[in-house]
Amino acid sequence: MTPTLAQLRYLVAVADCRSITGAAASVFVAQSALSRAVQAMERDLGVELLARRGRGVDLTPEGARVVRLARTVLNAVEAIDDIGIAHGKDTRAVLTLVSTPTLALDLAADLIVAFTERHPNVDVRLQQHSSREALVEALNQGRSELALVDLPVDKELSTHFIQEREVVLISPVGSRLPDPMPFRMLDGLPMVLPTPGTGRRTEMEAMFSCLGVRPVPSLEVDERLAWVTGVTDGRGSLIWYRDVVLRAFGSRAEIRSFTPPLLRPVGIAHARRPLSRAARAFIAQAGHKAPVREPVR
Repeated sequence: MTPTLAQLRYLVAVADCRSITGAAASVFVAQSALSRAVQAMERDLGVELLARRGRGVDLTPEGARVVRLARTVLNAVEAIDDIGIAHGKDTRAVLTLVSTPTLALDLAADLIVAFTERHPNVDVRLQQHSSREALVEALNQGRSELALVDLPVDKELSTHFIQEREVVLISPVGSRLPDPMPFRMLDGLPMVLPTPGTGRRTEMEAMFSCLGVRPVPSLEVDERLAWVTGVTDGRGSLIWYRDVVLRAFGSRAEIRSFTPPLLRPVGIAHARRPLSRAARAFIAQAGHKAPVREPVR
Protein backbone atom coordinates (compact mmCIF):
# COMPACT_ATOMS: atom_id res chain seq x y z
CA MET A 1 0.00 0.00 0.00
CA THR A 2 1.12 3.57 -0.67
CA PRO A 3 2.14 5.47 2.51
CA THR A 4 -0.15 8.33 3.46
CA LEU A 5 1.06 11.91 3.83
CA ALA A 6 0.45 11.64 7.56
CA GLN A 7 2.71 8.59 7.79
CA LEU A 8 5.45 10.39 5.85
CA ARG A 9 5.18 13.43 8.14
CA TYR A 10 5.39 11.21 11.21
CA LEU A 11 8.47 9.39 9.93
CA VAL A 12 10.23 12.68 9.09
CA ALA A 13 9.37 13.96 12.56
CA VAL A 14 10.95 10.85 14.10
CA ALA A 15 14.08 11.41 12.01
CA ASP A 16 14.28 15.05 13.13
CA CYS A 17 13.56 14.44 16.81
CA ARG A 18 15.36 11.08 17.10
CA SER A 19 12.66 9.79 19.42
CA ILE A 20 9.05 8.66 19.19
CA THR A 21 8.07 10.82 22.16
CA GLY A 22 9.62 13.99 20.74
CA ALA A 23 8.20 13.34 17.27
CA ALA A 24 4.68 12.85 18.62
CA ALA A 25 4.90 16.13 20.53
CA SER A 26 6.20 18.01 17.49
CA VAL A 27 3.28 16.94 15.27
CA PHE A 28 0.67 17.09 18.06
CA VAL A 29 -0.49 13.48 18.04
CA ALA A 30 -0.50 10.82 20.72
CA GLN A 31 2.67 8.77 20.96
CA SER A 32 0.73 5.54 20.50
CA ALA A 33 -0.95 6.85 17.33
CA LEU A 34 2.38 7.86 15.80
CA SER A 35 3.96 4.51 16.68
CA ARG A 36 1.07 2.60 15.10
CA ALA A 37 1.27 4.70 11.93
CA VAL A 38 5.00 4.09 11.49
CA GLN A 39 4.63 0.38 12.27
CA ALA A 40 1.81 0.11 9.70
CA MET A 41 4.06 1.73 7.09
CA GLU A 42 6.83 -0.76 7.93
CA ARG A 43 4.38 -3.65 7.48
CA ASP A 44 3.07 -2.29 4.18
CA LEU A 45 6.59 -1.72 2.81
CA GLY A 46 7.93 -4.97 4.19
CA VAL A 47 11.07 -3.29 5.61
CA GLU A 48 12.23 -2.02 9.00
CA LEU A 49 12.54 1.76 8.98
CA LEU A 50 13.56 2.39 12.58
CA ALA A 51 16.00 0.66 14.92
CA ARG A 52 14.74 1.16 18.47
CA ARG A 53 17.41 1.80 21.15
CA GLY A 54 16.31 2.52 24.68
CA ARG A 55 14.37 5.78 24.68
CA GLY A 56 15.54 6.80 21.22
CA VAL A 57 15.54 5.50 17.66
CA ASP A 58 17.94 5.38 14.72
CA LEU A 59 17.11 5.19 11.03
CA THR A 60 17.90 1.94 9.28
CA PRO A 61 19.51 2.30 5.83
CA GLU A 62 16.06 1.78 4.30
CA GLY A 63 14.56 4.28 6.73
CA ALA A 64 17.13 6.93 5.76
CA ARG A 65 16.26 6.49 2.08
CA VAL A 66 12.54 6.71 2.77
CA VAL A 67 13.06 9.90 4.82
CA ARG A 68 14.92 11.56 1.94
CA LEU A 69 12.12 10.66 -0.46
CA ALA A 70 9.46 11.69 2.07
CA ARG A 71 10.98 15.16 2.39
CA THR A 72 10.81 15.52 -1.40
CA VAL A 73 7.15 14.46 -1.45
CA LEU A 74 6.17 16.78 1.40
CA ASN A 75 8.01 19.71 -0.17
CA ALA A 76 6.17 19.04 -3.43
CA VAL A 77 2.82 19.04 -1.62
CA GLU A 78 3.69 22.38 0.01
CA ALA A 79 4.61 23.80 -3.41
CA ILE A 80 1.28 22.67 -4.88
CA ASP A 81 -0.55 24.31 -1.98
CA ASP A 82 1.38 27.52 -2.69
CA ILE A 83 -0.13 27.63 -6.17
CA GLY A 84 -3.62 27.65 -4.70
CA ILE A 85 -2.74 30.24 -2.08
CA ALA A 86 -1.19 32.51 -4.71
CA HIS A 87 -4.60 32.74 -6.41
CA GLY A 88 -6.44 33.61 -3.22
CA LYS A 89 -7.29 37.06 -1.92
CA ASP A 90 -4.85 37.03 1.01
CA THR A 91 -1.53 35.93 -0.44
CA ARG A 92 0.76 37.09 2.41
CA ALA A 93 1.56 35.27 5.63
CA VAL A 94 3.73 36.43 8.53
CA LEU A 95 6.16 34.23 10.45
CA THR A 96 7.93 35.61 13.51
CA LEU A 97 11.31 34.05 14.34
CA VAL A 98 13.36 34.93 17.40
CA SER A 99 17.08 34.29 17.85
CA THR A 100 20.13 35.34 19.81
CA PRO A 101 22.39 37.88 18.07
CA THR A 102 25.06 35.20 17.60
CA LEU A 103 22.77 32.82 15.71
CA ALA A 104 21.06 35.69 13.86
CA LEU A 105 24.42 36.82 12.50
CA ASP A 106 24.76 33.97 10.02
CA LEU A 107 22.58 30.90 10.55
CA ALA A 108 19.21 32.65 10.87
CA ALA A 109 20.00 34.94 7.95
CA ASP A 110 20.95 32.01 5.70
CA LEU A 111 17.83 30.03 6.65
CA ILE A 112 15.54 33.03 6.10
CA VAL A 113 16.99 33.84 2.68
CA ALA A 114 16.62 30.23 1.53
CA PHE A 115 13.08 30.03 2.91
CA THR A 116 11.78 33.28 1.40
CA GLU A 117 13.19 32.34 -2.00
CA ARG A 118 11.05 29.19 -1.88
CA HIS A 119 8.08 30.83 -0.12
CA PRO A 120 7.85 34.42 -1.42
CA ASN A 121 4.34 34.79 0.00
CA VAL A 122 5.66 34.61 3.60
CA ASP A 123 7.11 37.63 5.43
CA VAL A 124 9.65 36.40 8.01
CA ARG A 125 10.24 38.84 10.84
CA LEU A 126 13.39 38.21 12.85
CA GLN A 127 13.58 39.42 16.44
CA GLN A 128 16.72 39.25 18.58
CA HIS A 129 17.11 38.66 22.31
CA SER A 130 20.37 38.44 24.21
CA SER A 131 19.52 35.35 26.28
CA ARG A 132 17.86 31.98 25.80
CA GLU A 133 15.58 32.81 28.73
CA ALA A 134 14.18 35.74 26.74
CA LEU A 135 13.70 33.48 23.71
CA VAL A 136 11.71 30.96 25.75
CA GLU A 137 9.59 33.76 27.22
CA ALA A 138 8.82 35.11 23.74
CA LEU A 139 7.63 31.65 22.65
CA ASN A 140 5.54 31.01 25.75
CA GLN A 141 3.87 34.42 25.54
CA GLY A 142 3.09 34.00 21.84
CA ARG A 143 5.23 36.96 20.71
CA SER A 144 7.18 34.62 18.45
CA GLU A 145 6.18 31.34 16.84
CA LEU A 146 9.66 29.85 16.36
CA ALA A 147 13.05 30.30 18.01
CA LEU A 148 16.46 29.45 16.63
CA VAL A 149 18.39 28.40 19.71
CA ASP A 150 21.22 26.38 21.22
CA LEU A 151 19.98 23.02 22.48
CA PRO A 152 18.83 21.75 24.90
CA VAL A 153 16.09 24.12 26.06
CA ASP A 154 13.11 23.99 28.41
CA LYS A 155 11.52 20.52 28.25
CA GLU A 156 8.11 22.14 27.91
CA LEU A 157 9.08 23.22 24.37
CA SER A 158 9.18 21.12 21.22
CA THR A 159 12.56 21.13 19.47
CA HIS A 160 13.89 20.18 16.03
CA PHE A 161 17.61 19.55 15.58
CA ILE A 162 19.28 21.39 12.66
CA GLN A 163 23.03 20.98 12.96
CA GLU A 164 26.03 20.85 15.25
CA ARG A 165 28.43 23.81 15.43
CA GLU A 166 32.00 23.75 16.66
CA VAL A 167 32.81 25.77 19.78
CA VAL A 168 36.40 27.06 19.81
CA LEU A 169 38.81 29.08 21.92
CA ILE A 170 39.69 32.56 20.64
CA SER A 171 42.84 34.11 22.13
CA PRO A 172 44.89 37.28 21.62
CA VAL A 173 47.57 37.08 18.95
CA GLY A 174 50.78 35.70 20.39
CA SER A 175 49.17 33.46 23.01
CA ARG A 176 51.39 30.54 23.81
CA LEU A 177 48.74 27.85 23.82
CA PRO A 178 48.67 24.48 22.05
CA ASP A 179 46.39 23.77 19.11
CA PRO A 180 44.22 21.81 19.65
CA MET A 181 43.67 23.00 23.21
CA PRO A 182 43.22 20.46 26.06
CA PHE A 183 40.35 21.41 28.36
CA ARG A 184 42.62 21.15 31.42
CA MET A 185 44.58 24.20 30.21
CA LEU A 186 41.49 26.38 30.74
CA ASP A 187 42.34 26.22 34.45
CA GLY A 188 43.68 29.64 35.46
CA LEU A 189 43.39 31.04 31.90
CA PRO A 190 42.30 34.72 31.75
CA MET A 191 38.95 34.76 29.96
CA VAL A 192 36.31 37.12 28.62
CA LEU A 193 33.02 35.84 30.06
CA PRO A 194 29.33 36.79 30.16
CA THR A 195 28.20 38.55 33.33
CA PRO A 196 27.46 36.37 36.39
CA GLY A 197 23.87 35.24 36.75
CA THR A 198 23.05 35.20 33.04
CA GLY A 199 21.96 31.96 31.40
CA ARG A 200 25.06 31.70 29.21
CA ARG A 201 27.40 32.32 32.17
CA THR A 202 25.56 29.69 34.21
CA GLU A 203 25.99 27.16 31.39
CA MET A 204 29.69 27.94 31.11
CA GLU A 205 30.20 27.66 34.85
CA ALA A 206 28.52 24.24 34.75
CA MET A 207 30.83 23.17 31.93
CA PHE A 208 33.92 24.39 33.80
CA SER A 209 32.79 22.54 36.92
CA CYS A 210 32.27 19.34 34.94
CA LEU A 211 35.77 19.70 33.42
CA GLY A 212 37.32 20.47 36.80
CA VAL A 213 38.80 23.82 35.67
CA ARG A 214 38.54 27.40 36.96
CA PRO A 215 39.35 30.09 34.39
CA VAL A 216 40.08 33.60 35.70
CA PRO A 217 37.49 36.23 34.61
CA SER A 218 39.40 39.11 33.03
CA LEU A 219 36.33 40.84 31.57
CA GLU A 220 32.66 40.16 32.36
CA VAL A 221 30.29 41.66 29.80
CA ASP A 222 27.32 40.58 27.65
CA GLU A 223 27.79 42.78 24.56
CA ARG A 224 29.25 40.81 21.63
CA LEU A 225 31.31 43.78 20.43
CA ALA A 226 32.93 44.00 23.86
CA TRP A 227 33.84 40.32 23.60
CA VAL A 228 35.72 41.04 20.37
CA THR A 229 37.56 44.08 21.71
CA GLY A 230 38.34 42.25 24.95
CA VAL A 231 40.22 39.60 22.98
CA THR A 232 41.90 41.91 20.47
CA ASP A 233 43.02 44.21 23.31
CA GLY A 234 44.71 41.24 24.99
CA ARG A 235 42.38 41.05 28.00
CA GLY A 236 41.78 37.30 27.70
CA SER A 237 40.46 34.38 25.70
CA LEU A 238 36.86 33.75 24.64
CA ILE A 239 34.75 30.66 23.91
CA TRP A 240 32.49 31.11 20.85
CA TYR A 241 31.32 29.45 17.61
CA ARG A 242 33.99 28.96 14.94
CA ASP A 243 31.93 30.24 12.00
CA VAL A 244 30.97 33.41 13.88
CA VAL A 245 34.54 33.97 15.04
CA LEU A 246 35.92 33.87 11.50
CA ARG A 247 33.65 36.77 10.56
CA ALA A 248 34.11 38.77 13.76
CA PHE A 249 37.88 38.51 14.20
CA GLY A 250 39.48 37.64 10.87
CA SER A 251 43.25 37.54 11.49
CA ARG A 252 43.09 39.67 14.65
CA ALA A 253 42.98 36.66 16.99
CA GLU A 254 44.13 33.06 17.25
CA ILE A 255 41.49 30.35 16.91
CA ARG A 256 41.99 26.90 18.44
CA SER A 257 39.84 23.79 18.48
CA PHE A 258 39.47 21.88 21.72
CA THR A 259 40.58 18.30 22.15
CA PRO A 260 38.33 16.45 22.07
CA PRO A 261 36.32 18.77 19.75
CA LEU A 262 33.51 20.68 21.46
CA LEU A 263 30.28 20.57 19.43
CA ARG A 264 26.99 22.30 20.30
CA PRO A 265 23.65 21.30 18.79
CA VAL A 266 21.46 24.05 17.35
CA GLY A 267 17.79 23.70 16.55
CA ILE A 268 14.36 25.28 16.26
CA ALA A 269 12.10 25.42 19.30
CA HIS A 270 8.41 26.26 19.64
CA ALA A 271 5.64 26.06 22.20
CA ARG A 272 3.60 22.86 22.29
CA ARG A 273 0.68 24.21 20.32
CA PRO A 274 -0.43 23.85 16.67
CA LEU A 275 1.85 25.70 14.27
CA SER A 276 0.96 27.83 11.30
CA ARG A 277 1.57 26.41 7.85
CA ALA A 278 4.45 28.87 7.37
CA ALA A 279 6.11 27.69 10.59
CA ARG A 280 5.79 24.04 9.59
CA ALA A 281 7.30 24.83 6.19
CA PHE A 282 10.21 26.70 7.79
CA ILE A 283 11.00 23.77 10.09
CA ALA A 284 10.78 21.34 7.19
CA GLN A 285 13.15 23.37 5.03
CA ALA A 286 15.64 23.93 7.87
CA GLY A 287 15.65 20.21 8.60
CA HIS A 288 16.02 19.38 4.93
CA LYS A 289 19.17 21.52 4.73
CA ALA A 290 20.70 19.48 7.57
CA PRO A 291 22.11 16.09 6.53
CA VAL A 292 20.19 12.94 7.43
CA ARG A 293 22.44 10.90 9.71
CA GLU A 294 22.58 7.45 8.18
CA PRO A 295 23.89 4.44 10.11
CA VAL A 296 27.25 2.94 9.31
CA ARG A 297 26.81 -0.05 7.04
